[in-house]
Amino acid sequence: MHMDLLAAAAKIAAEQEDKYLSFVDINPATIIFTLINTLVIFLLYRIFLHNKVMAVMDKRREAINAEIDAAETAHKEADEAKAEYDQRLRESKDEADKIVAAAVKKASDREAEIIAEANANAARMKQQAQESIEQEKRRALNEVKDQISEVVVLAASKVCEKEISQQDNAELIESFLVGVGKEN
Repeated sequence: MHMDLLAAAAKIAAEQEDKYLSFVDINPATIIFTLINTLVIFLLYRIFLHNKVMAVMDKRREAINAEIDAAETAHKEADEAKAEYDQRLRESKDEADKIVAAAVKKASDREAEIIAEANANAARMKQQAQESIEQEKRRALNEVKDQISEVVVLAASKVCEKEISQQDNAELIESFLVGVGKEN
């Protein structure tokens, strides 16, 4: 029985081998049939589909080219916008610099104006003080003259021991004051 099993296994193996060899063997009829099928498929494709496929490919190519052109245009516009932005930024910086320079100049001018006003006020105050001193000096001098005239009259009346008339008194005072004024 053991032999029968071996024989049966060998027979199955041979059938399997023939089956696998039939897939690998070269059959001229199959080759011709495959070539005819390929030719028919190619002709059907060429007649019915080729123009449509090429039209779709052309449309896709045009769409891609349009997208590339749009991207290039957008890139150019972006470059132009960036250049314009840079230009405006430079102009803004220049304008800001001018504004700052104008403000500094205005502040400097105002500073000079304030200093000039302060100097003018100081000069005016100095002039007023000098005038006030001059007035005080004249007033004090007049007071001294009056006191001196009283002393002179008193001294003269004691020296002369006589009564001096009002006119004599005025002449004496005037001559004394003229002499005192010349000494100063």
